[in-house]
Amino acid sequence: MTPRERVERILLKQGGDRVPFTIYEGLMPRSTVERQLRDKGLCLVAGLGVFKSHIPNVKEHSEGFYVDGVFHERWHWETPFGNLDSLRVPKGFTSWTKEKMFKSKEDYRAVAFLIKDKVYEKMYEDFQKEEERKGSDYICRTGIGYEPMQELIYGIMGVETFCVEWAERQDEVLKLHDLLVEDRRRICRIVAESPALHANYGGNVSPEIIGLERFRKYFVPTYNEAAEIFHKQGKLIGVHLDANNRLLAPEVAKTELDYIEAFTPPPDCDLSVKEALEAWPEKILWINFPSSVHCSGEETIRETTEEILKQAGSGERLIVGVTEDIPADHYQKSMTVISNVLMKKGKLPLSMTEKI
Repeated sequence: MTPRERVERILLKQGGDRVPFTIYEGLMPRSTVERQLRDKGLCLVAGLGVFKSHIPNVKEHSEGFYVDGVFHERWHWETPFGNLDSLRVPKGFTSWTKEKMFKSKEDYRAVAFLIKDKVYEKMYEDFQKEEERKGSDYICRTGIGYEPMQELIYGIMGVETFCVEWAERQDEVLKLHDLLVEDRRRICRIVAESPALHANYGGNVSPEIIGLERFRKYFVPTYNEAAEIFHKQGKLIGVHLDANNRLLAPEVAKTELDYIEAFTPPPDCDLSVKEALEAWPEKILWINFPSSVHCSGEETIRETTEEILKQAGSGERLIVGVTEDIPADHYQKSMTVISNVLMKKGKLPLSMTEKI
């Protein structure tokens, strides 16, 4: 069984030979250990797009510059209703945004125009070619983008500005939210009809910021509407919930999501694998191995992996993944220990293997 087949079969609830082990493509430096791990079944997760966007009536440009030796990018958007700009600092496979595009109440109309002006173009053939090129050691995932409320908070406004606007101009905030809801509907249809088997819809939800009421009102319906679109096309949809999940667990259970990705158990977050599987009996749990444990000794890493397997019961709804950076001095040790435990103790019951 190839690494990709092992992951896909768990996602599709079709059984397999053992619990899959995955890591984001950009987090595993090429080395002898990396090659050995892939030979043992480690599956690399590649994020591939199935569409690209244009804003035909907005002039977009950027400039790069250095501050104290650190590269920065200033992005500009010129709209009929005013200009917007943001400041980003690229960091490897991600980037830090130091300034969001929304800075004051004067920016509402410009942001609204920017959202409405977006045009999407399918890139299905590009996805298929890249998936074929990468081969059976990879599972290729695509994405929809942040949920509408998450996009407002983390993409457009920033937490502090969002809180002020929510308190003082909530009606204006919700107008942008409604525009983003329609925007994401368009994206969902494109992604669901693509060659990709599964896609993530947003995530990084912090319950301390979102709260239960907002999650229930603005996130759960969004997930369920997207899931309906996906399931009609025979596709799977999940969300990247990598923070504390105890508060949100009952509401997540009400969603039609197929899997919860990057779920991080203790000691880093507050909900265990056993509790999550019990709370979400129809969902696949694609975890992030707790990052703090990577820096521990081999015995602690081994015991943590064994405990995760124990809590997963039969293991038929578990994928063990790594979704965050591992310090360079620890990744070879930690990944090897986890892999060895999964190979030895992560075998699925005979009834699962017989499904193959």
